[in-house]
Amino acid sequence: MKIASLTKIMTAIVAIEHGKLSDMVKTSKRAAGREGSSIYLKLGEEMSLQNMLYGLMLRSGNDVATAIAEHVGGSEEGFVHMMNEKAQMLGMSRSQFMNPHGLDIEGHYSSANDLAKLTAYALKNQTFKEIVKTKVKSAPNPNEKWDYSWKNKNKMLTMYDGADGVKTGYTKQAFRCLVSSATRNGQQLAVVTLNDGDDWMDHQKLLNWGFAHYPLAEVTHKGQPVNGYPLAVGRTLRYPLADGEKEQLRSRLVLTDQKATSYSLGERGTIEWYMGDMKIGATPVYEPRSERSLLPEKPAWTAEGGKDADLSAKPWLHSFGSALKLTLSTLFGGKERAGW
Repeated sequence: MKIASLTKIMTAIVAIEHGKLSDMVKTSKRAAGREGSSIYLKLGEEMSLQNMLYGLMLRSGNDVATAIAEHVGGSEEGFVHMMNEKAQMLGMSRSQFMNPHGLDIEGHYSSANDLAKLTAYALKNQTFKEIVKTKVKSAPNPNEKWDYSWKNKNKMLTMYDGADGVKTGYTKQAFRCLVSSATRNGQQLAVVTLNDGDDWMDHQKLLNWGFAHYPLAEVTHKGQPVNGYPLAVGRTLRYPLADGEKEQLRSRLVLTDQKATSYSLGERGTIEWYMGDMKIGATPVYEPRSERSLLPEKPAWTAEGGKDADLSAKPWLHSFGSALKLTLSTLFGGKERAGW
């Protein structure tokens, strides 16, 4: 279906991942003249990419979407290619992007499920997450004595307890489109509707239903012994399970090659967790009282497709941090700095 400005979720995450937030983006004639919703950029006006992303997501500026695309992708067409590559990487098999703003055009479409995959992925990015939950944002205005002040069009932020995103959309062909998200008790859920005339109310009902029927359940906890091996789980894993699903869980232990760097840092393998054929998460395993004690006790759960959600803390970063700790420990007689 047509998705209007929900397109800008993809525009934002591609720009965040491939652009530099401090870059100054210059407004072209094409961007300044873009029809539809706008923050009223003027030809030649410059604004940081970071502020442009707020204008994109809070006010749904089509002029901003075009300026961002031209800056990050070299051209609007080049950026659209990047959008479609990202969609393919995320398994968005029912999506095709033709522009960065979502104005109606033949061949530009997605599905509610594809947009849910995209949203779950984007919300793991802290920059994206911070932008979409912002209710009001100010930014320098080089053309006037007063600053820009953008109020988020997403009414869910004030209508629903715990709401923290994501994006509104409307065109004459797509009608009302909405992606919302909310966090309660450490669990974040997202809802997607396309062509829904009562979306504000429907999203509240759907989020309530999701929190009621898919509470986070513990799959395994940090320090739990691994049956048949002198190993222990290194991180707690939680997942939103419906009634009867816990019995369907299965796991697979993958041992680490002794020549691997991760092995020298203490990791002995990974337990992969599955619901049927779908991988829902993975947890590292260690010998008791080894490097697992350095892992933060932060719950992790995954979205569809097996992308580790709170494991967006990158594995290589954990490895680097662990190696640095060992080095500091050696240099300073084993005394680690508190709160590292």
